[in-house]
Amino acid sequence: MKKAYFAGGCFWCIAPVFREMDGVESVISGYCGGDEENPSYEDVKAQRTHHRETICIVYDPEKASFTDLLSVFLKSVDPFDSGGQYIDRGASYTLAVFYANEEEKNITEKLLAALSAEAGKEAAVSVEPYKTFWPAEAYHQDYDLKNPEAFARELEESGRGNVSCPLRFKRKGIK
Repeated sequence: MKKAYFAGGCFWCIAPVFREMDGVESVISGYCGGDEENPSYEDVKAQRTHHRETICIVYDPEKASFTDLLSVFLKSVDPFDSGGQYIDRGASYTLAVFYANEEEKNITEKLLAALSAEAGKEAAVSVEPYKTFWPAEAYHQDYDLKNPEAFARELEESGRGNVSCPLRFKRKGIK
């Protein structure tokens, strides 16, 4: 099993996209990118740390490649928004790929260059070396499964409910 780390704005909104993918064993919500130890949701959300809300995807590389995961990620966010994602604003909600090795870095840079060339504008996705991932508090894990109605409202109110994503949420109660 391998791990991939993507900051895609609100982790509640991006985690379910990957849970439906073949080869994905689990998706963990958490924080990555900052140097502060054991950050809390309140501190990250209030921009008191240098962390971003991030998901850790545990996957089987025989069934899903890093390129596959990254492609889905880029289709599930607004890769050109440098101020955050949808209604979630600030540095802790900006996009990033935290790479574990040079191969992941090269794949990421290549896909971002192609995306930027196709769109005619620069993608606002930071490409950073992985440091440490801190799992978020328990109530953030699998939020969409524990709170389907509140999650559906969050998607709609955030503006993400209209996002074209190859893996639309299929669970009962989630549009």
